[in-house]
Order: sequence, then structure tokens, then C-alpha cells
Amino acid sequence: MQTLSSPLFTSSLSFPINSLSPFPSLTHFSSLSVPYATARRSIPLQVSASDSAFASSSTIAVDNSDADDSTAFVIRARSRIGLLQVITRVFKVLGLTVDRATVEFEGDFFVKKFFVTDSHGNKIEDSDSLERIKRALAEAVGGDADGTVSAARPAAANPGVVVRRPGLVDGVGERRAKAERMFTLMDGFLKNDPLSLQKDILNHVEYTVARSRFSFDDFEAYQALSHSVRDRLIERWHDTHSYFKRTKPKRLYFLSLEFLMGRSLSNSVINLGIQDQYAEALSQLGFEFEVLAEQEGDAALGNGGLARLSACQMDSLATLDYPAWGYGLRYEYGLFRQVIVDGFQHEQPDYWLNFGNPWEIERIHVTYEVKFYGTVEEVDMNGEKHRVWVPGETVEAVAYDNPIPGYGTRNTLNLRLWAAKPSNQFDLEAYNTGDYINSVVNRQRAETISNVLYPDDRNHQGKELRLKQQYFFVSASLQDIIRRFKEAHNSFDELPDKVALHLNDTHPSLSIAEIMRILVDEEHLHWNKAWDIACKVFSFTTHTVVAEGLEKIPVDLLGSLLPRHLEILYEINFNFMEELKKKIGLDYNRLSRMSIVEEGAVKNIRMANLAIVGSHIVNGVSKLHLDTLKMTTFKDFYELWPEKFQFKTNGVTQRRWIVVSNPSLCALISKWLGTEAWIRNADLLTGLRDHVDNTNFHQEWKMVKRVNKMRLAEYIEAMSGVKVSLDAMFDVQVKRIHEYKRQFLNILGIIHRYDCLKNMDKNERRKVVPRVCIIGGKAAPGYEIAKKIIKLCHSVAEKINNDTDIGDLLKLVFIPDYNVSVAELVIPGADLSQHLSTAGHEASGTGSMKFLMNGCLLLATGDGSTIEIIEEIGSDNLFLFGAKVQEVAELREKGSTLKVPLQFARVLRMVRDGYFGYKEYFKSLCDTVEIGKDFYLLGADFSSYLEAQAAADKAFVEPEKWIKMSILSVAGSGRFSSDRTIQEYAERTWKIVPSRCPL
Repeated sequence: MQTLSSPLFTSSLSFPINSLSPFPSLTHFSSLSVPYATARRSIPLQVSASDSAFASSSTIAVDNSDADDSTAFVIRARSRIGLLQVITRVFKVLGLTVDRATVEFEGDFFVKKFFVTDSHGNKIEDSDSLERIKRALAEAVGGDADGTVSAARPAAANPGVVVRRPGLVDGVGERRAKAERMFTLMDGFLKNDPLSLQKDILNHVEYTVARSRFSFDDFEAYQALSHSVRDRLIERWHDTHSYFKRTKPKRLYFLSLEFLMGRSLSNSVINLGIQDQYAEALSQLGFEFEVLAEQEGDAALGNGGLARLSACQMDSLATLDYPAWGYGLRYEYGLFRQVIVDGFQHEQPDYWLNFGNPWEIERIHVTYEVKFYGTVEEVDMNGEKHRVWVPGETVEAVAYDNPIPGYGTRNTLNLRLWAAKPSNQFDLEAYNTGDYINSVVNRQRAETISNVLYPDDRNHQGKELRLKQQYFFVSASLQDIIRRFKEAHNSFDELPDKVALHLNDTHPSLSIAEIMRILVDEEHLHWNKAWDIACKVFSFTTHTVVAEGLEKIPVDLLGSLLPRHLEILYEINFNFMEELKKKIGLDYNRLSRMSIVEEGAVKNIRMANLAIVGSHIVNGVSKLHLDTLKMTTFKDFYELWPEKFQFKTNGVTQRRWIVVSNPSLCALISKWLGTEAWIRNADLLTGLRDHVDNTNFHQEWKMVKRVNKMRLAEYIEAMSGVKVSLDAMFDVQVKRIHEYKRQFLNILGIIHRYDCLKNMDKNERRKVVPRVCIIGGKAAPGYEIAKKIIKLCHSVAEKINNDTDIGDLLKLVFIPDYNVSVAELVIPGADLSQHLSTAGHEASGTGSMKFLMNGCLLLATGDGSTIEIIEEIGSDNLFLFGAKVQEVAELREKGSTLKVPLQFARVLRMVRDGYFGYKEYFKSLCDTVEIGKDFYLLGADFSSYLEAQAAADKAFVEPEKWIKMSILSVAGSGRFSSDRTIQEYAERTWKIVPSRCPL
């Protein structure tokens, strides 16, 4: 036996894993990320299942008796090239120091003994830590978690990244050598020091953007910067999905037609933990990170709360280490761009992809055929009758992948978006016949499917395109999911244990019919078995409150576009109706209400009913919302299946809405809590209550708010030309324009305030709290009443803002083209935020949560999640008004006998009489709130609304009280983090567990 002392291990290999949170002790290493790591990859290398590089007798052991000051790890394995380096990389990544090492040879084997200390130079004695290190070493050398290295495992179970390609070279030795070379060439993570970042950015300027590194502008610098960041995301992304593939956890597939992602740059570098390094690197190159971040456009892939919720939930899934994928559509134009001309809304296409999207990766090899139209034929197969769909049109779905990084973890998930392209078959047929024009038409018709978010469905063509979008999305996603499942599993019996499919609202509900088609028609499962599997894998969240808003698809349209799916839906409904008759008898009214097929002049498929019947869990998005579903919207279904119904109150991610959008508040919170841990655990925000009476804290809080108001005031002046006073209360209502959201009530309240000011003398005006009223949001292109509300806002603003008698006491500003990026500016600068929906009409209301997290006080009705917000912060810390849910129906029944206050009649008369111009144009808007027609109860709630506004004025003139209320709002906002929402879904609905990618 020969013993060698290797000088390779005499130097210290320890380094700080995180400069913000230095590695404290080895007992915590499994929960820490390596945001600044320059360490080599510790991914084990797989060359071939047939290789005999390791023998079953290879082991990893721990010896704590051999030295007083260090722990010995003893590794016995067959010698192979590079194994020493692989092992030392593991220790380095874990933040451990190798003091010395010995190598002993036993024939073809070696025994390596490493004497190791933690980052503080201490011996490692904690048993959990020792086991974690053993597992990491076992993975690195190709072994099991117990430290035994096995040679007999099949290739699919062998941990690691497969670098061999079949047929590249012959012979095990050559193959191993080639793989070794590949690993050596790419064995290091990209470095994150400023110099390395500068080199990467300049390389992308030269080789990706194709500009000279001596001459490039801000936008080109942004593109190079984004590609540099994306490189680092891709490293983590590959590691994460290799780990998922190796460990085979149950995965969630989140199906949503909308993802309102906003900008990616700032969010990505913060989640990666390298914002400061990038800022320093850019500064030395003569650029500012904040300026370059402004070059990025918003990814316009959704509209409103549901789409932004989807984006928050993807962020939380990644941060909490859940194995998940998101699926959506890659809209070419997204939601329209709102342009205001003379106070009128005009819609223009949002060409958000005109300059490319550096964050996405086109997967031209990941394509699936999606079929439309055609006929269904019956064929004999092995003596059995089978239905076969013969399509009349085929298009290709092409995948575009977008990495979603988690915070404080290496886990990086994937958002896969589908774009429609023409089928090659149709192109070839057209070219072969010389019909080039038809080939172009086919391309345009195919690409139209993924062109526009929310096509106008007021006509047949629009309805057909909308249905095409939904099925295109569903078909491509399920083909991808089933393909991935079949790669790792042999039986569909395992599908419910390995796959959770979540329907984000009714838009993806055709998934239920599609998975039945796949299982029955293509995989030839028996109907009952297929249905049992489908019901176990699907869960459904509805964001709708009233039954009138539930989605329906005309049977004629569905039968023409998707003939086989209509047959399947009829079969599902028939079986459901037969089962239902056994339980409730022949109650035809109830049977009719619960049927998936709605009879009538126009026969429809009720998509919500389909989603409920085909899912094992139905979720509401707030406690009040669930109560509404149980008592009215889905009352019949709740009485049939009470165990199916749950609620998980929506949430928003504090990483986007505090860390990214309000960095000064983020720093202040971390300072007074003494930790940044709240960024991953928002419940820690309750610790702010301990400082709520601290005057120094108050002063710093006030300064943060003033800085944010300055930013917003500068934006308002640049956008509208209106100068506003920072001493005024910034009163904000920003959300989609809709009658039930009652922007009209807000404007009428502003008119009342203006009317009161005009009738005051100068002494009285000195006592008035100055206000800057800010309204923003888009109206649907075909929603005329909503568009008139926007025009009224501008007409009132023109009158008020040009009245020299009023001056800074009252200003009204409309913010055009409101989106995520604008929200990140508006929300931190707001003092008061209005949430005015008629009680019972808002499912949750995530907008109020974003304002709450930023210390903005709420003026709200008792709707959606407001009830739960009150439970957290107390009714004394917000301004509540209006009829309660249980009172709304009674008030509506009063109709024309309902009395409204004189102030309401007066301000409405001012609009109707043309005081703000456009008398005839506003007539139909005023008619909607006349006595007997006021469905959303603006008149009934007006007095209560004015009282709440007066209470807000009174609180604002007491700065210490206002700041205290603001602090308590943030302190109580932790419950409304999307992290909590996702954890509840994971535990109660999806039954998935965290799967943290090892360092």
C-alpha cells in the first residue's frame, strides 16, 4: 500500500456563499442559495449505464475520531480521471475548507481521506450536516444517498446530466474521455464579480447584439446586459430540471391563458442576488443599471388581476422550490396599447416583440401538431369500435421557454409559451402545386391564433378565434406534459401520483375533454379508467363571482371546430346526469342548472360546470368569494360535493411589489427587522409592530414615502404636464375600468369635492387637505360605458386643473396605458388607495394587497379580500364604507323607492347638464345610475363614501397617526404574500412537496 500526501489540498478552499448572509454554520447549508458562487458545478457526470467506472464496494464514510480539529471524509472508489477535482468542488461549493488530504491505493481502487472544517474553522459534528455532505458527495461521484456507490443501476435512475450522444464515438474508454473533456470545458459556473460581468456584457455587445464594444447605446447595452443575466438563469434552469428529471417528484402544471409578467431584468438580478455587482460593473462602463432597466418593455401577456396573479404564483413556486411548469400563449401583440386623444381612449397594437425578447428561448425542436375541424369516423381495432378524429386543418405549436428564478434558491422554473405556425404539410402541398399565395394565406391564418390577447368575440369570427386559442393552448400543453410523463413512467395508473394539472379559471377547461381524447382515443384506455384518472389530476380555481360572467361556448361552433371533443363532452355530461339522477332524483330544474350542456335558443357548453365536474378540488380566491360560490354561483354543486370546495386567498409577491418596486422601503424594513429573511418569509413583517411608536422609525418612514412621491410627481409632470404638490394626499385608483369597480363613483366624489371648494371662502379653503387624485386603467375596446367614464375623467380634470381658484388644493390626473411597470412607480408613491367595487362583485382584489405592502392606506368596501385585510390590520387602520354583501340584494329590490342623498343628485345633475361639456355624450352614462337603474348602487353608497373620505382627510392632518397606520398596514400584509397562497395550494390541493436543487 502506498500513501501519498497531495499538495493540492494544502490551501484553504473556503469562501463566503452569500455576501449578505455569510454561511453561519453547516447545519443551515441545505437551505441557502449560492447567488454569488464562482464554484465549479457539482453535478455528477454520467457517461453510460454500461460503464464499469464504479464498483458496488465503493463507499463514503465519516470519521470524527481521527483528528481533534477536523472531520475526516473517507471515500473509497475505483480511480478515474477527474474524480479528485469533482470531490474538491463539492467541498468548495458547500463552503467547507479542506485542511489536508491523503490518498492510498488498493489495487484498482483508491482511498481518499479529506480532513475538513466548516467556514469558521470548526469540526463538523452535527449528524444532519454530516448526512447532507455524504449525500452531496455520493451524488457527485455517482452514488446513493446512503454513501454507497452502485454500478448496477439503470441509466434512467443514474443521477447526473447525460453528456453522451449515441454513436458519437465507439468504445467505453473513448466515450468516457470525450465526456470528461466536455465536462472539463463547461465545469464552472459563470463568475459574478464586476470584472467578469463586464466581460460578459461586452462579449454580448459584440457577438449577440453585433455592435462595436466601443460604440453602443443604452438600448443595446440593455440587450447585452439581459443576455448576460439570462446566461446565469440558464445555468440554474438546466441544473433544476436535470434534478427534477433525476428525482422524479410529482410536478404541478399551471395552465393559464394569461401571465402579466411585466419587466424581467430587475426581478431576475434581485432573485439571483447579484444586483449590486451588476450595478458596479455597469457604472465602471459608464452606464446606470436603473437607466438600462427602463429600456425594457412590459411583456404584454395578460390583462388585470388574474394575469398578474399568475406571474406572482410562478415566482412563489420557484422561490419555495416546488417542482412546477407554467404554460401559456406567446401573444404577438398582447393587450392593446391605450392612447388618449382629446380624452377619448384609442386602442393601438402593442408591438412588444418588435425589438425581440432577450429572456425567451425559442425551442424550434419542441413542436406539436394541433388539429381543427374535420370529421369523426368509427373504425374497427382488434374487434373493438373506436372513434377516430380526421382533422381538416393542422397547425404547429412551437415552444418558447422563459426561465423563472426563485429567490434565495438555485431553483429556476420554466414558463413555456406556445406560438402558432403553419403546418409544414400544408406549406409543401401549396409549394408543390405552385400556389404560393395560398401558402402565405395559410401561414397568416395559423399565426393569427397566437397573435392577439382577447380577440373581439362579438361576432362569429371572434368567437371562433377565441376557441381556437383555447384549444391550441390546451392541446400543445397536454401533448408536452404527456410526452414528459411517458419518458419516465410506463403506466398511466401513475399519472395522478406524478402530475397535477391546475386550471386557472375556465379558459383551459377544454383540457378535461382533451385528456379524455388522448387517454381513450390514442392510449386506448377504458372510458371509466380514463375518467377516474382525469378527475384525480385536475384542480380548478374560479375567479368569477356572478353566474352571468361564466364562460359558455356555442355547441354549433364547438361541433364545427372540435367535433370529437363535442362527442366527448356529451358523453361526460350523459354520465354525470345519470349519476346525478341517482342522487337527487328527477328534479329537472336542478338537473338543467347543473348540466354541462345548456339547452335553449342557442345551445351552449358551460365551461365552469365542466371544470367542476372534472376536477377533484374547486377553489375560491377569498373567504368571501367561497361563501358566494357556495350560496349562489355554484350552490347546486356545493350541496352535491361540499368536500370539493376550498378557498385560498390570493396573494402577491413581496419580491416584486416591495423589493423591486420600492427598494428604499425594502432597505428600511430590513434595517429595522435586522434581517432580510422577510423577503422569503413575509410573516416576519409583523415584527414592524414592535417599532410602531419609535419616532426615529417614523421619520425614516416618512422620508421613504416622500422620495417615492417625488418619483411619481416627476412622472405625472412628464406624462401630463400637470405639476402636483408633494404635500398633497396622493389618492389613487388604478385598475381595469368597469362599472362594478365604480370609477364613476370616484369621479362623482371628486366633482363633489370641487363643488364644495368652489363654494368656500379663502379662510375655509385653508383648512382643506390638498388632494392629487390619480386614476388609471384600460377599458375593453367594445365597452362603451367604460370608455365614457375615461372621457368624463378627462373632462373633469380639464375643468379642475385649469381653475386658478382651486390651485393645488385639488388636481385630477389620468395615467394612460397603465401596466406593471407604471404600477411599480404609482403604488409606492400613493398615500391612499381606493377599492370601490360593489360588495359581492370582487372575487379577491390583489390590487389592495400591493398597496397594503407599500404602506398605502386603503379606502374600500367590504368586498373580496378586504374582510381578511381587516382581520390582519384592524378596522381602525383603513377607511371602510358602503353596503355589506348581505345588504346589496335588499337595496336592489327597493328599485325606484331607494332614496339617494342630495349631494349625489347635485353632482350627477352637473354632469347631465353639461357643466363639464359633452352633454349628450354623457347622457347614457348618467342614465346607468338614475334611481331604479343604479345596479351597482353608487347612489346608495354615496353618503357613506363621503364620510370615509372625510375620515381620511382627518387622519392625514395628523402625520404621526397616518404613519402609524401606514406601518401597521405593512406589518399586517405578510398574510397576503403569494408564498402563503402557493403553500396552501401545494399542501391541500396539488399534494406536491418542495424539491430543492442541490448546490
